[in-house]
Amino acid sequence: MSVDVKIINPFINATVKVLETMAFVKSKAGKVYLKKDFIARGDISGIIGITGEQNGTISVTFNENCILKIVSNMLGEKVDSINKDVQDAVGELTNMISGQARVGLEEMGKIFQAAIPTVVTGKNHTIFGIANGPKFAIPFTTEEGHFTIEVCFE
Repeated sequence: MSVDVKIINPFINATVKVLETMAFVKSKAGKVYLKKDFIARGDISGIIGITGEQNGTISVTFNENCILKIVSNMLGEKVDSINKDVQDAVGELTNMISGQARVGLEEMGKIFQAAIPTVVTGKNHTIFGIANGPKFAIPFTTEEGHFTIEVCFE
């Protein structure tokens, strides 16, 4: 089964909406590209597996400045290092983005369920998904830094 690139739009819309609602951070999506490697473009990633019409993974990778601002806004207090609170927030954000995107996919007639998110930290960490299909990367910019969403379906 081939991947319909229109399924990327619900992920873009969900990301913008979740960050604005939960952290008062405006984000702007860049040009979607096909990612060929497994190296994350940031310092912390939330990864979630999805099943349904196709199996796949969604990951959200933030650079440190960006996620510290997002989590500081979410918690209402300054966070200055990637700690347990930041890891928990990344898992929760990944879950919320996945949930919002699945609502958008459902409106297109595509039903998916999600697993529990996993969070990975560290410079140049790698992300191996459960799906072997094309991996679409969507870079986002904010005033505080950048992050990338990756969507991969079998």
